[in-house]
This record gives sequence, C-alpha cells and structure tokens, in this order.
Amino acid sequence: MSFVTLLGVTFLIAVGVSFVAVLLFRKPIDSILDRIISDEVSKAWSRYMRFAMYVVGVSSGVSLWKLEQYVTAPNKDGSIVELTANRWVLEVYRTIIETLQGIAWLLLVFFAITLIAFVIVRVFELRHKANEG
Repeated sequence: MSFVTLLGVTFLIAVGVSFVAVLLFRKPIDSILDRIISDEVSKAWSRYMRFAMYVVGVSSGVSLWKLEQYVTAPNKDGSIVELTANRWVLEVYRTIIETLQGIAWLLLVFFAITLIAFVIVRVFELRHKANEG
C-alpha cells in the first residue's frame, strides 16, 4: 500500500476517534457552559469546543513529520523506510493514541479553566445571596 493510502487512513481514523470523543463529552461540555455562561452564547462556545476537539484530534493524530519517513530518506545515504504490514499497525495505533492524547490535553485545559470560572461564578452568587439576606 502507498503513502497516500496511509495518509488517508490515518486521517479517517483521527476523524473517527475525534467523533467518538465529541459524542462522549458533548453533554458535559454543554452543561458546564450553560451553568457558567447561562446565555445563548454558551451554544456557540459549545459548538466551537466541538470544532476545536476535531482540529486538535486530527492534527495530533495525523503526524505528517512522522509519516514523512515513508517518502523521504533521513539523510543522503539513508533509505526510505518501507511501509510494511507491521508499520501499518504501528501507524494506526499511533494515530489512535495521539488523537486521544491531543483531545485529552484540550479537555484538561478546558475543564481547568471552566472550574476556575465556576468557582468565580459561585462566589458571586453567594455574595449576592448574602447581600439580599
């Protein structure tokens, strides 16, 4: 099989893994943003977050500089790495793991920032209730 096929397969795998991650985290992201923002803009932020999960997932999973080894030699005297069945398995596995890793980092940053925002919103709510009472 060719390099172009490998590139297409890794892209499709990264999109598929990203799709599953978006499905799994859609409700938590929506509910967190609804709680913190509580406005129609939370829907737009949620849509942006899903888009970012796809972008980060695909860009993390399809490592072009790693796939380059199947097209160009590392130096003048070197040879191009042969694309064998074992290499295919390795590249598919690497695509899945790196896609999940990229999305996990994105979600970690998102949830850390939203946790801070949630605490700030909660403090203001408690102060508001204390001023009323």
